[in-house]
Amino acid sequence: MSKRFLIAVLVFASSGAFAQTYPTRPVRLLVGYSPGGAVDITARLAGQHLTTALGQQVVIDNRPGAGGTVAATLLLRAEPDGYTLMMGSNGEMAISPTLRLNLAYEPLRDFAPVSRVGASQLALVVYPGLPAKSVAELIALAKSKPGAINFASSGTGTTSHLSSELFKDMAGIDIVHVPYKGAAPAVTELIGGRVQMLITGYSTTVPHLKAGRLRALAVTGATRLKTAPGLPTIGETLKDYDVTSWYGVFAPARTSKAIIDRLHNAIATLAKRPEVTERLTSLGIAPEGNTPAAFRAQVKSEVTKWGKIVKRAKVKVE
Repeated sequence: MSKRFLIAVLVFASSGAFAQTYPTRPVRLLVGYSPGGAVDITARLAGQHLTTALGQQVVIDNRPGAGGTVAATLLLRAEPDGYTLMMGSNGEMAISPTLRLNLAYEPLRDFAPVSRVGASQLALVVYPGLPAKSVAELIALAKSKPGAINFASSGTGTTSHLSSELFKDMAGIDIVHVPYKGAAPAVTELIGGRVQMLITGYSTTVPHLKAGRLRALAVTGATRLKTAPGLPTIGETLKDYDVTSWYGVFAPARTSKAIIDRLHNAIATLAKRPEVTERLTSLGIAPEGNTPAAFRAQVKSEVTKWGKIVKRAKVKVE
């Protein structure tokens, strides 16, 4: 038996033994956004059930800032021992790599995707006074009046912004971006008619849709929402348009496969629990729980998609 082979066997054995006892102390789950948002809510729900599955407390650690990249940078510096994880989203993991200059990390090089927990759709909503009652009518109106329609966003480089840039690009229209500091002020300005269009989280628009303060034209995902089957998708008019805000668990690169597998199995199990699926669905989040390989492929695809839009729209964030 060669010395190299013996070392490999010992490393494999110790890794397996460690995974069997992991975790022996609390696990930190980083969140790159403030408490109360979709990423935070998903993280807390996942953390609660992972605590039971792993037999150790999963502590939520909110580190907001720079579109989630502050938390991602902390994950970059963490030991690959399974005790520091992150509930990541498409913002810092798929958009920021192209959007932000001098980013400290590269998602697929520096992080190990564990599993997507869920994804939520956005909605294309307009000011009720706008004479467009469908996506096709909105596109026709924009083409007839180039530069006349202003679209709001929750900030430059956000999913809200780039979803609209993707819509603009695929529809071949000229509409003007007006960024705000968050979804709430963007919705307020849309209700007041100071902007005419917004793509934002569907769940946040529901009260305003019911009150008639806004009009929804479509949702952004590949399929219609079960809770709003009468609302079409943008893709029904613009083929292949498909945008969701997704949330998934990442570990530092070089975390052992045994630990990644244990974490994935726990997430896959919780994604099937009725109480979890009901809670996520009530928030407009479709539960997932896919494999690390599938999650990695999704992240790679998303980085490519958003990179093209960032470059075409010439969006920059220092």
